[in-house]
Amino acid sequence: MLSIWFFIGILLLIYGVLIFGSGLYEYYNPPAEHKVLAELHAGIWWGALLFALGAIYILKFRPRRNG
Repeated sequence: MLSIWFFIGILLLIYGVLIFGSGLYEYYNPPAEHKVLAELHAGIWWGALLFALGAIYILKFRPRRNG
């Protein structure tokens, strides 16, 4: 039986990679108009956080073989 949290971990990991990649792209290619608090690079931080949470969920709730 697979736990739903394992699949949520996969989703968080995928979203984390996508958001982190988007944040890195925006870091190296800043938009023409300046956004409020853009210097905090929220996409990079949130992407890294979601990636870490997804990895923790995957490791904690991964399917194990019995026997």
